[in-house]
Amino acid sequence: MVSPVETFRSLHHGRPPGAPLVLPGPWDAASAHAFEEAGFPALATPSAGVAASLGYEDGATPADEMFAAVARIVRAVDVPVSADIEGGYGLPPKELVERLLETGAVGCNLEDSHRGVLKDPREHADWLAEVRQAAGDRIFLNARVDTFIRGLPDPDRAIERAALYVAAGADCVYPIGAPVDVLPLLRAGIEGPINMVAKPDGESVRELGGLGATRVTFGPGLQRQAAAALSRVAGELRGAWLDQTR
Repeated sequence: MVSPVETFRSLHHGRPPGAPLVLPGPWDAASAHAFEEAGFPALATPSAGVAASLGYEDGATPADEMFAAVARIVRAVDVPVSADIEGGYGLPPKELVERLLETGAVGCNLEDSHRGVLKDPREHADWLAEVRQAAGDRIFLNARVDTFIRGLPDPDRAIERAALYVAAGADCVYPIGAPVDVLPLLRAGIEGPINMVAKPDGESVRELGGLGATRVTFGPGLQRQAAAALSRVAGELRGAWLDQTR
């Protein structure tokens, strides 16, 4: 029998250009269920979206609450779920892996910056290797490369970091904030799957796939769209209620 992590890993390989893996980002059990009902084969939680649902600023969610939220999302669906666990919350690799596996998640995002500052890439690669050793094949590692959002726009620097992380055991590389026009360069220089973010006013999923993205996620974008829609409904409801009381 194929395990959920094997299913999730297989979704990243053998994909034709223009048909990347699309992973919506649930922020709670209800949104996860909605995405599963829509037919998506897997999901990937956004830390910022989960933080907003719990009443925290992005990056301020306590580890216990993040893991608990991920566990609720995993329990709500039958498809594989990967979790954005930010920089790992300072946990030793073995404990980090154990806590992630306890949630039922099959994968995770791990950032290579802390409090806005890029980590030393070799030290981070060594840490990723420890995570991989502790996880074995039980977790799909998506290594985030933060150069583009930390003031280092040269794609060669992102490619250098990506090579270190892939050598350390990362299954996928996530050059967050990379301009779309450098995606072909990244595709040519990075071995293995590449994760890109789709933006409401940006290129389509198909276009991102054609340029080299293996998988497409949405960050907190879907949660923010849902919150904006709810605000509009709340405003309309408030207006209707006021009309009735006049």
